[in-house]
Amino acid sequence: MPEIAEVETVKKRLNNEVLNKRIKNVKIIYNKTIESDIKEFQTKLINEKFTAVLRRGKYLIFQTDHYDIVSHLRMEGRFYYKPSSDPVLKHEHVIITFDDDTDLRYYDSRKFGRMCLLNKGEYINYPGIKKLGIEANSKELTAKYLNDCLKNKTIAIKTALLDQTIISGLGNIYDNEVLFVSGINPTKPANKVTMKECEKIVANSKIIVDEAIKCGGTTIHSFESALGVTGGYQDKLLVHGNNGKPCRNCQTLIKKIKVNGRGTYYCPKCQK
Repeated sequence: MPEIAEVETVKKRLNNEVLNKRIKNVKIIYNKTIESDIKEFQTKLINEKFTAVLRRGKYLIFQTDHYDIVSHLRMEGRFYYKPSSDPVLKHEHVIITFDDDTDLRYYDSRKFGRMCLLNKGEYINYPGIKKLGIEANSKELTAKYLNDCLKNKTIAIKTALLDQTIISGLGNIYDNEVLFVSGINPTKPANKVTMKECEKIVANSKIIVDEAIKCGGTTIHSFESALGVTGGYQDKLLVHGNNGKPCRNCQTLIKKIKVNGRGTYYCPKCQK
């Protein structure tokens, strides 16, 4: 699943490709992708232009002159920008055609991704966005804020950090990496995490996410950020996906366990 770095990469690439292009047609192939009224989605966007592509947490927001399209890629959603003459692929569910005969196509083999058309500026009130916590690499993210969020939670710190209402954009990959660099066991109860440990989590979250963004995100399994571009941060992962490999700090073998159903990688020695 794309996380903050991958979605930020998608946003940047799309801003380079689709801005100021007039929409002449919208085709919906898989109706369930659209949460709002399908007919309005198709008709209201005609003659509109994308003025900006924004990101909030793991959401993309396509802004036009009069509307916002809120999009969540979910498991394996991708956007592709290509000539309209290219054959339509099996899992291309939404096709937005511009007046220069190019398309923005939404591809999703799992069919979990969703889009919703709203009036301009209303994306901030979209239910999934409205409840998001502070961004994982934001200056506003502080140890005190995190400590206040965790102090009454008995769930594992790994699970708490995946809660998008606490920190938005941080997903399974970067959660594993942040906890490893911070030296915190992923199963530790969130309310037992100290202020000092919160300081480490906050600092390392910002460092890791910013570096991952610079690298274009992480390519895991079949995920591609957009337009055929794949990330480079997977080469820098310290624990995620490294089950059975020696820890780079102490040579202890990395272990994989399940924490609340999520694959979790950690070093038994560095993260006692």
